[in-house]
Amino acid sequence: MRTGRRRMTLIATTAAATATLVTAGLLTSVSAQAAAGCQVAYSVASQWPGGFTGNVTVTNLGDPVSGWTLRWSYGAGQQVSQAWGATASQSGSQVSATNVDYNGNLATNASATFGFNASWNNSSNPAPSSFSLNNVACTGSTTPTTPPPTTPPPSSTPPPSTQPPSALVGWATQNGGTTGGGNAATTTVTTASALTSALNATGAAVIRVSGTITCSGMLRVRSNKTILGNYGATIVGCGFNVSGDRNVIIRNLTFRSWNDDAINVQESATNIWIDHNSFSNGYDGAVDIKRGSDFVTVSWNRVFSHDKTMLLGHSDDNASQDVGHLRVSYHHNWFDGSNQRNPRVRFGNPVHVYNNYYRANGGYGVASTENAGVLVEGNYFENVDDPYHLGEGDSGPGSLVARNNHFVNSPTGQTGGSVESIPYSYQLDTASNVKSIVTAGAGAGKITV
Repeated sequence: MRTGRRRMTLIATTAAATATLVTAGLLTSVSAQAAAGCQVAYSVASQWPGGFTGNVTVTNLGDPVSGWTLRWSYGAGQQVSQAWGATASQSGSQVSATNVDYNGNLATNASATFGFNASWNNSSNPAPSSFSLNNVACTGSTTPTTPPPTTPPPSSTPPPSTQPPSALVGWATQNGGTTGGGNAATTTVTTASALTSALNATGAAVIRVSGTITCSGMLRVRSNKTILGNYGATIVGCGFNVSGDRNVIIRNLTFRSWNDDAINVQESATNIWIDHNSFSNGYDGAVDIKRGSDFVTVSWNRVFSHDKTMLLGHSDDNASQDVGHLRVSYHHNWFDGSNQRNPRVRFGNPVHVYNNYYRANGGYGVASTENAGVLVEGNYFENVDDPYHLGEGDSGPGSLVARNNHFVNSPTGQTGGSVESIPYSYQLDTASNVKSIVTAGAGAGKITV
């Protein structure tokens, strides 16, 4: 049990401080038509006596950059002590956050997210009032340095992915497909009570989440729901429970500091699509799927600063409910230093794990156990000591077939047995391109819904 993170979640009682600032500055390698600028979203995810956790998302609004440093100053003596997703230092009140190896290149409209722990004085914790990028003061504009040409030149570089990030692919296309709320009326929610009511209501609905909603426990999600996050939409402290219901879509949300699971799919829930979400600093699973659930796609999500990521099948003694079910596709997810269960699989066959980016996973990447059948295909493993293996803990081995994966400072994993055939069509990205494709497209805020 990670008692430190659980403690942070349970005793964080103050309101989150959030600031969204539009900033601009000279970016490195700017072309003649550069529109220098960025957008910064700063938030306090959780706060406790003597400390807090902050999250920052920087979105590049100008030409592509390679290498960035974001600076801001604190006005109430806050001191940054630890960062992830960036290298942070502090001199007096000024904080400097510099990219790490995997997020230094930012295309136009691409984002980088990092977080940090810091101390505060238990009295006041105001958000920074301004930011600067690469040592240039913020101006709030994105004015080109020279007028653009009358006819823009054609793009010489095609989109990196052969498959549109917005398309539903995988197991959730089977069994009649997954449409969520379809064309039902849209409800926008901004509070925990409104969100709880909308998720639990009968009938089809499209639910838009706006702003940061702080809650606790697990919120029940009923059938035929599409849950979409507006830009920056964040769920803090609680999670979603899809139990015995079907046809649910969850997209473009940030989940932080949940006190159980972030998303729990159980009790024969079917046709679920979990797409383009971000998960960090939670207690238990980010996305757990269990107890006979089936026909699920988990795509284009990012998990960071978290331990137990994605469990498929909750226990070794549940074969009677699980065999023949638990068919899930995991594709184009960014397992960004997440420690283990990326995923951990029991019984499901075939489970398809393809085109994911694994970076510095301290425990392991994929585990196939209890006669599961897992196809690990076209993934990018970087600085992962144990990319995939058979068996885990007290669970007996399953089967695992690996093909067309790319390894950087990582060994090949353990394979064995055979896996049932994949019944749906899909486009497989070249494994060596997966890192750039996934880091550019995975997580909340990378799509417009």
